[in-house]
Amino acid sequence: MLDYEEKRDFIRMQAECKMRYRLAGEETYTDGQCLNLSGSGILFQGPKPLEAGKAAEVHLVPDHKITPPLTAYLEVVRCEKDGDADGLYRIAGAIKGIKDE
Repeated sequence: MLDYEEKRDFIRMQAECKMRYRLAGEETYTDGQCLNLSGSGILFQGPKPLEAGKAAEVHLVPDHKITPPLTAYLEVVRCEKDGDADGLYRIAGAIKGIKDE
């Protein structure tokens, strides 16, 4: 049996892959890097900050062809400068919906 200590509804999985993101209603995407993913949220890194409370769209492109791309709609929960990476931000979002491809 797995010993799972986090007090979350869904287990967070490492899901490092390329992605794009944008605020809802914007035309232009910004390239980013997904860091981890769960059934209800995502943490990613990118050069453009997003304001907490705003709606956004993310499009993940997995490295392996066996895993299909994912487009999700989310609410930005927090955004902070990444202390380990110059000029990058860590953005956390609550997934509100998945686009049916």
